[in-house]
Amino acid sequence: MLRILGHGTTPCDGVSRREAMRVGGLSLLGGLTTPRLLQARSQSSAVTEGRAKSVILLNLLGGPPHMDLVDLKPDAPQETRGEFSPIPSSVPGTHVGELLPLTAQIMDRCTLIRTYSHKYNSHNPYNVYTGFDGGSDRDNYFAKPTDHPSMGSVCQYLGMGSTDIPRYVILPAYPGHSQALRRAGPYGGYLGAQYDPLFTVWNKEFEGKGEFYKPTAALGVPALPSLDELPDITADRLDRRRSLYTQLDESIAEVERSEVVQGMNEFQQQAFSLLTSSKTRRAFDVSEESQEVRDCYGKTVWGTSLLTCRRLVEAGSTFVSVNWEEADSGNHWDMHSNVFGMCRELAPTLDQIVSALILDLDERGLLDQTLVVVMGEMGRTPRINGNTGRDHWPQCGFVLLAGGGVQRGMVHGRTDAQAAYPVDHPVSAGDLVATIYHLLGVDYTLTVNDLTDRPIHISHGGQPVREILA
Repeated sequence: MLRILGHGTTPCDGVSRREAMRVGGLSLLGGLTTPRLLQARSQSSAVTEGRAKSVILLNLLGGPPHMDLVDLKPDAPQETRGEFSPIPSSVPGTHVGELLPLTAQIMDRCTLIRTYSHKYNSHNPYNVYTGFDGGSDRDNYFAKPTDHPSMGSVCQYLGMGSTDIPRYVILPAYPGHSQALRRAGPYGGYLGAQYDPLFTVWNKEFEGKGEFYKPTAALGVPALPSLDELPDITADRLDRRRSLYTQLDESIAEVERSEVVQGMNEFQQQAFSLLTSSKTRRAFDVSEESQEVRDCYGKTVWGTSLLTCRRLVEAGSTFVSVNWEEADSGNHWDMHSNVFGMCRELAPTLDQIVSALILDLDERGLLDQTLVVVMGEMGRTPRINGNTGRDHWPQCGFVLLAGGGVQRGMVHGRTDAQAAYPVDHPVSAGDLVATIYHLLGVDYTLTVNDLTDRPIHISHGGQPVREILA
């Protein structure tokens, strides 16, 4: 069920103080503390006009098996090569796995990094969002205030992007939501919680009953956080002749007139206004899209989330990300068991939504200014284990990029005969983050102070991968 603001029985002032404070404190503006604001202003020269205006990051939490998807080794021993065959792509001489036929057709629009390599063996997206790979599973599994800030948080801290739309959004929910934990990575860390992203909410729906290693399709749409005291309204119950956002103005106005909202401080009122603005709600209203476009992305929550990402960057958001993770239904990429069965279930959806996003952006003239990044926190072991699975392997993985100033039709880096290690051109977590910052026009050598006032490099010593830049 899609939860949105609407009519209903509420306390006398329209909304509870607890809920109003929660919504009013959402991190949509950035720069809400004076010391950080002054420091960010002093570093304004660190931002110039980049090739990319926005980033859409699809995070495949768990670690997708690169040797079964994009770097197949058909001549490797049976215990390595797996069950799938390579197929040719639109780039002569470049092959991908048979489960990705649509992606194969758009490889001439993409850059494929086959040598993403680091030393951070932990199931959270800390290295993905921050570029830091020096932590440990014991110390960095859960998010904490001393963490390094994410790329989206740094962008907010530097004041990048439009101020009338949430600039940093993660859909359909925060990493770890399905296991009741807050995984490290997407937060403001020592910059402050005011630079956290806006996390959408998702009322889980599934096509059937899945298990941890037996996926079923995850359905539904991401939604803006709503007020708990107000009733649920579904898209099916609303008048189909008008889009959702135009039907909510009366309800929003009623809440805005409440004593609690009027009693908020200036920053809280701005955040509340941003969350409930027509522009924000319109960006989340995928019912405005044609059925043809919606069918291209499909009915999974991962597809509708990517479609919402496209609408957000079209409206002016700077950094938006889809976190593909739902443990109970098998919607994750941590494939210690049944790796080939899981790939057969998940890879076709990945194939559909990634190709749909890239083609959609290209047809709308948005691809050149939007950097698309598809990756997980690690790869998987070359050797198949006793449970017909593959285990953790941060030594080698892949990143697929498109648009935003990267080369078209390029493969960067080669791996050995078993896809275990880079043979040349390894790309570290810091290198990848430095590349993304560079494309956004952010000085990747910039430092920000941690909680002890030590200057820390936002790219952690990484360098842009200049070979892949257009």
